[in-house]
Amino acid sequence: MDSQKRIIIWFLAIVGVFVTGIGAWQLATAVPTEPPRKDGKMSLPLDQTDWTKGAKNPKVTLTEYSDFQCPFCGQNYPWVEEVLAEHKDSVAFTYRHFPLSMHKNALPASYASEAAGKQGKFWEMADMLFKNQSEWSGSMSAQIIFEGYAKKLGLDVAEYKKDVVSDAVKEKVERDRKSALASSVNHTPTFFINGKLSDNPRDYQQLKALIEYAIERTPLEK
Repeated sequence: MDSQKRIIIWFLAIVGVFVTGIGAWQLATAVPTEPPRKDGKMSLPLDQTDWTKGAKNPKVTLTEYSDFQCPFCGQNYPWVEEVLAEHKDSVAFTYRHFPLSMHKNALPASYASEAAGKQGKFWEMADMLFKNQSEWSGSMSAQIIFEGYAKKLGLDVAEYKKDVVSDAVKEKVERDRKSALASSVNHTPTFFINGKLSDNPRDYQQLKALIEYAIERTPLEK
């Protein structure tokens, strides 16, 4: 009997792992609910639920679909910060999530940033995730590392731990991800300038040139 019980317990455990894996796979491979756009424009306009910083009345809006575990996103991160600092009165930047299924900790990282955002520290968590990318990218305990970041940021950790697994946080990340797919985004980083698909910059100077060109061609709305 003991042998039969052990077999049943192991069987149930294997089924549980399988079901969990199927759920994660479905989230990572779900298709958008509308046909992807082919005109190079974002399918979902920016709104108050987006994470946006920079100029309050910008001439240029830079939107990035990004993955916190993506090495190229981590490389571009300081370039974006520098552009914002140099053009603080004319450029606004919006971060949207597009965690890739090949990056095992990208989705938990997105959830961590959104949970921090619930306490007003999305950008601080994003900064910590990018600057410490090598510490958690390959870790088997990334969620514990993220909790450590939450403590360093002075968050209410108990509240953070509730928010990071909440439906609201998961739905926000999924909203961004679906909007990326509907905009024909298929890699990270992907940039949009004033809602239109942009070339990916090879370095800071190219990003700066793209932004300054957009500033020159965009009249300031009154």
